[in-house]
Amino acid sequence: AIPSVGLVSTIAATYMLTNLPVDQVCALDSEDFPALSMVYAYRPKFPVRIYADPKSKLSIFIAEVPLPPRVHRDLALTLLHWATTHRCRQIVCLEGLPLPLDESPKDVAVWGVGSTDSARKTLDDAKIKQLETGMIAGVSGVLLNEGRWQFYDVITLLAEARVAIPDAHAAAKLLETIDILLPEVELNLEPLKEEAKALEAHLQKLRAEAKPAISDTSAGMYG
Repeated sequence: AIPSVGLVSTIAATYMLTNLPVDQVCALDSEDFPALSMVYAYRPKFPVRIYADPKSKLSIFIAEVPLPPRVHRDLALTLLHWATTHRCRQIVCLEGLPLPLDESPKDVAVWGVGSTDSARKTLDDAKIKQLETGMIAGVSGVLLNEGRWQFYDVITLLAEARVAIPDAHAAAKLLETIDILLPEVELNLEPLKEEAKALEAHLQKLRAEAKPAISDTSAGMYG
């Protein structure tokens, strides 16, 4: 998960990390990443990390701050290499899709894109609507292309989200879809809906504090 429209990917990943029995297994760093340390429970952490649960064979990647577009391709290839080396059966990317201004936030839709026939069949079996045409930028876009080229299953889920604010409601819709797509993920989403406002405020504060260090980043484009 990398910050996207409405911060839905970051909110969703943060909620999974909090509510699933995963432990940090590695951190990623680069001279091109923002020079930041995330402090939790008095301890510093790299902002880009991977967590895993050996029992459920689930891994979660999270970048808590936006990353410069120039690192997106290399990061995507690194994640794909990590996934194949550790025999992950697929990669699921989480993204936000700008919610049309004339639509209510309560009418959030989630769309899917699969890199291979088997990935698209997985979406069909889960009854997830598939994006017929459009554009997905950044790490998710590179992973989809490389997944198709290397015959590796990559699925990107896109939740319609409000652009101007962190959208925990859209993140909950994204997690509902993950719950259907991945049987190893079992989540109670009621606390997320109840804590949505507090979580949105926390992430908005992080974004404001990190802004000076990430001023050269830009938002992705989606169609």
